[in-house]
Amino acid sequence: MATVKMTFSLDEATAARLRRTAETLGKPKSEVVREAILEYSDKKGRLGDAERRRLLSAFDQLVPAIPGKPFADVDKEIDSLREARRRGGRGTGDNPA
Repeated sequence: MATVKMTFSLDEATAARLRRTAETLGKPKSEVVREAILEYSDKKGRLGDAERRRLLSAFDQLVPAIPGKPFADVDKEIDSLREARRRGGRGTGDNPA
């Protein structure tokens, strides 16, 4: 892999964390930075914790509002739909939908 030299400025705390992480992993600092950037970019499209909590809260509020039907009624409706498909559709008449 070809490498490109770049210069970055890090605050002292971040630089110390980078040094400790590289020492702990036994890897060069540049490799730790490459891996960190790769991991960060993979997460970019994922939901953050706050957005995930907001969506889960909305889900928790909406699900109880879904009207329940007895399983027997659902089975009847599915059987009716299947029968209608076998006959060529739900509607009647000479023009298929």
